[in-house]
Amino acid sequence: MSGCAELVRIAVIGDCPVFRHGISHLIGTAPDLHLVVAVPSVESADGRLREAEVVLMDLQQSGPRLAATVTTLRRRGHAVLVVSSSPRLDAVQVIQAGASGYLSRQAEPNEVLTAIRTVGSGRSYVSAPASQLVERSPRFTDREREILRLLAHGATDHEIAAELGISKHTVQSHLDRIGEKTGSRRRPDLTRIAVEQGLTERG
Repeated sequence: MSGCAELVRIAVIGDCPVFRHGISHLIGTAPDLHLVVAVPSVESADGRLREAEVVLMDLQQSGPRLAATVTTLRRRGHAVLVVSSSPRLDAVQVIQAGASGYLSRQAEPNEVLTAIRTVGSGRSYVSAPASQLVERSPRFTDREREILRLLAHGATDHEIAAELGISKHTVQSHLDRIGEKTGSRRRPDLTRIAVEQGLTERG
């Protein structure tokens, strides 16, 4: 099929039939997106998930179980976009588990398509407003916020330096200050903080 390489191939997993139907219809309106399968569970996909690059998932599960499902899908090589209505709990847990994105159930259709395309291109997308996620908010400078955003997208110190036009030593100095403010220099912890503060979205 011509142009197939340009398509983002998506699997929809949701235990609500109305959700599956609505998302499937929405994907069908976008010429750059292709629906592989829409099923109520990972187990019911019958191997068809292998064809999907992005798995959009809306399952009524506890936080730990949802995170475990995300981990399973990531190990299979999928980018995972989680839809949920519990931002404070779910967004942080699923991002820590390896999800590429989090989308609120209140998201408008255009935002859903934007999130799918963003995750399909290898970037992160978190729709929950930072005000819903943050309990304690360290004050970061604009440069520190830029560094946290790039770090959350998987950039190395060298790549951050190249992107921002500064030296690797300067990047590490900023990371030291971020570490003093947050109490951690571990990248998973800093990625979680970036997610909590809404820094993964590109301005």
